[in-house]
Formats: sequence, C-alpha cells, structure tokens
Amino acid sequence: MAVSDSVLEWLLEADPALRWQVERDLAHLPPPVWEATRRRVSSEGFGARLLALQEPDGQWAGGAYFPGDFDFHGPEAAEGAGQPWTATTWTLNTLREWGLDAGALDGTARLLADNSRWEYGDLPYWGGEVDCCINAYTLANGAWLGADVSGIGQWFIDHAMDDGGWNCEWVNGSGRASFHSTLNVLRGLLYYEGATGGDDELRRARKAGEEYLLRRHLLWRLTTGEVVGPWATSFAYPFRWQYNALRALDYFRCAALHDGMPPDARLEEAVAVVRAGRHDDGTWHQGKTLPGRVWFDVDVPPGRPSKWLTFYAARALEWWDAARGGR
Repeated sequence: MAVSDSVLEWLLEADPALRWQVERDLAHLPPPVWEATRRRVSSEGFGARLLALQEPDGQWAGGAYFPGDFDFHGPEAAEGAGQPWTATTWTLNTLREWGLDAGALDGTARLLADNSRWEYGDLPYWGGEVDCCINAYTLANGAWLGADVSGIGQWFIDHAMDDGGWNCEWVNGSGRASFHSTLNVLRGLLYYEGATGGDDELRRARKAGEEYLLRRHLLWRLTTGEVVGPWATSFAYPFRWQYNALRALDYFRCAALHDGMPPDARLEEAVAVVRAGRHDDGTWHQGKTLPGRVWFDVDVPPGRPSKWLTFYAARALEWWDAARGGR
C-alpha cells in the first residue's frame, strides 16, 4: 500500500475535489462511490466557490490570462511579485483538473468565444496565442468544454523544437526546448487526445516530447548531467506552470495508462526523488509556493503536511511499485 490506513483516512477528509480522486486511485472504491463524490465538486467546497466567481460574460477576474485590472507596469508586475492566478485560463485549468463535469459550465465556451480576448495581440480566446504553455491550457480546456481548438493542435506540430520539446521563449529566438514548457504541452496534448481521440501526427509529437524528458531522466541536463534546476526537486501545490519531478511523474503515469504501456525504466531516478520526499509521518510536506494573487487558498502553508502532494506522490509510487515489482 502506498499510504498507511491513518494517512488514507486523513486524505479522505479532503474537499470533494480531492476526495473523489483519493477514493478512486488510493482507496480503490467502486465507481458509484467516487463518481457520487465527484458530482459534489460543482455544489460543495472549492469547486462550488470557483464556479460562483464566474462573471456573466463567461470570464473570471475580467481577463483571459491576467485579471482585467492587472497593471502591466505596476508593482504586481515587478520581478518576484508573482503572476496572478485568478483569471479565466487559470480558473478553468483548476476546475478541469479537479474533475468538474463540463456540464456545470454549459455555455461557457460560447461566452468566451464572444467576450474573451488574449492580452497578447487581442487574439480570440479559442484560437490561442504565441505562448506554448497558454496554448496547451487552451487546447485542454477547449476539448473539455467542447470548443473547436483543432487549430491549436496543428500549432504544436508546427512549433516543436528540433530536440522534440517546446519552449515558450521561441518567439524571442530560443531554439532549445524547456522542461517547463514541454511538460505543459504534453499535459495539454494528452488531455486533448483522451477527449477527442487526437490523430497520428499529434501522437507522434507527444511521443517526441516525452522522449525529450525521458532522455534526461526527468531531472538532468543532457550536456552536464547536473540537476536542471532546484525547482525540479521541490514540490508545492498548486503546481501552476512550474516543472518538478512529481508533476512530471504524474504525467507519465497518466500517459502510460492511456497508452496501455508499462512505466519507462528511465523514470526510476525521478521516482527515487519523489520517494525521498516522504516524511516520517507518511506524508509529503508543502514546499515554497509560487507567489501571486489567488481567489482562496486550497492547500496548507509551506512546511505543513499537504494532502494534495501526498495524494499525487502516493498515487505515482503505487503505480510504479505495482508495475515494477515493489520498491
């Protein structure tokens, strides 16, 4: 078992947005149980609170990626101040990842098509823009809400780097992929493929992106063999855009299950990093979260046992151990 009975009981005391996933993936309860809990996301707790903040035009905080009142030249835009996390895209990401039924947002896709424009170039919402992370979020959210985002899928094929990954800084001349950008794109491509069936060309692009990270064992610079950055081994929830080994391992678990494949052996070092993060109490503790405006807190302060991180880490380890024959 990935967690003790006491830790599992603690996890089951979570908000419905997390509880249904614990019931399904760690407690292994029958579908009628966790499906009933999942339906509560729209009417109770975190999910209901975010839904209540949606504005009549379909947006949150009056903007696509940034709040409508965001001052791009003010203190909030200063280096280190942190990106606001309240606008439409970030809120949709959160609700989708919490398992909210798209029916709770009936009509939102049309409202955003009519009313929401990207801060970059005033481009229409479901057409995406030039940032590959933003486009990945839009691809997944569009597939979830039933918007036509097929053009964004082609965009990723056209903008893949020669090394197989992606980089949001391509527009500024970067020719090498980024861990952060590549993982965000992979998550978007996988969700789109699961929701729509995808196509062979997008699937090949996804596999090439996976290979970019696997060649680096999810942790290392290919040139020096050093850890790519301190963020790779530091875990905090919400994950937002930032790469870390736990978030990457969670992706590869989802991708392997989707593809019907066993874990790739090159994940082993990332698994060890995640396993080493478990504390004596059987939980994973909150790390340093990304700063920025939020609607409300959904996890504990740094240094405290995190239900979200414990769930993601325990689920990944249970999958790995089951497939690889133990620790």
